[in-house]
Amino acid sequence: MTKKLLTILMVLVTVVLLTGCGGAGATETVAAEDVPVVTSDSENKVVAEAVIEPARWSELSFGVSGDVIALMVQEGDVVVAGDPLIRLETADLERAVAQAELSLRQAQLRLEQLEKPADDADVEIARAAVSDAAAAYQEAKLNQTVAEHSVAAGAEVRAARQARDETYRIYQSLVSRLGESNRNTGLAHDAYLDALGAFNRAVEGGELELTVAKNAVTQAYHALEQAQNNLDDLLEGADEADIETAQLDVEAAELTLDEVRGKLEEATLVAPFDGVVATVEVDEGDAVAPGQTVLVLAALDQLQARTTDLTELDVARVKEGQTAVVTVDALPDDEFAGVVREIALQPGDYRGDVVYAITVELTNVSDAPLRWGMTALVEIETG
Repeated sequence: MTKKLLTILMVLVTVVLLTGCGGAGATETVAAEDVPVVTSDSENKVVAEAVIEPARWSELSFGVSGDVIALMVQEGDVVVAGDPLIRLETADLERAVAQAELSLRQAQLRLEQLEKPADDADVEIARAAVSDAAAAYQEAKLNQTVAEHSVAAGAEVRAARQARDETYRIYQSLVSRLGESNRNTGLAHDAYLDALGAFNRAVEGGELELTVAKNAVTQAYHALEQAQNNLDDLLEGADEADIETAQLDVEAAELTLDEVRGKLEEATLVAPFDGVVATVEVDEGDAVAPGQTVLVLAALDQLQARTTDLTELDVARVKEGQTAVVTVDALPDDEFAGVVREIALQPGDYRGDVVYAITVELTNVSDAPLRWGMTALVEIETG
């Protein structure tokens, strides 16, 4: 009896222990379809701050430097493409154009002369030039010969030589009879020095005349050589290499003329598109440099919103063509419809976050008092 009771008690304890362990480890299983799904509007929208700006605007600058001579517009003026806005002083550029036109014409004339066959009249003129140059050369050579004889046997030189020799003879005679310290000997020495100087000047004058004559011969020879070359060119015709060189000279002159004409045109700033003058950054008389912003032009008839803080986490959900709603801080009661037109390829930084600019075109602005630079909120439908 005791053993049987003990056995029953052990069985009961075992059952209790097993039941307790099973209860502690049991987990209630719930079917997946019974779990409620939590949805949020944020899954179908992307919200970002933005700024209102024109769909098209530009900071205009000159391609050349200069002083502002005329302002044709002021802030707020409406202009159309091609309207002049600002003009620079162009006197130097106009002179450069005139010089380039002259250089081009000279190059063209040279090419025409090379390509044009020589006629009988041109040949006769060239032959006459050779004859005249030859006569001038012979005359120059004759003048050189005369100058050479003049130096060697000129009357002035002969007289100066005789005076030099005679004063020297007298001086030497007095030295031998009276000594060098005698007053008369000193006077004779001074007379000799004067005669020697006169002789040297006479010789130098003759040599100068001879030098001039020799230079004249050299110049006459080169003139004859050039005249003969011109005649030979006419008789033989232009060389192909000379013609090609002349053609290249014409092309180079044309390029130079196009360049300076372009700079002259750039001295007048014109509107690249229809728009409104937003700001004018210069006054008359100011000096401007190439690339310096002088005027801001904007097309205010079409506005857009550009986001400023759209993060890399949200940009992946945005696509071009998605619709958006734009609200402006200054007009809290108005909503403006929009369409995503552009997603920036390059990232930016906003308070340490990587952001991408999204451009939203506003489609129902009409006469709403929106202004460039107003802050806005953009909600893009991504669902």
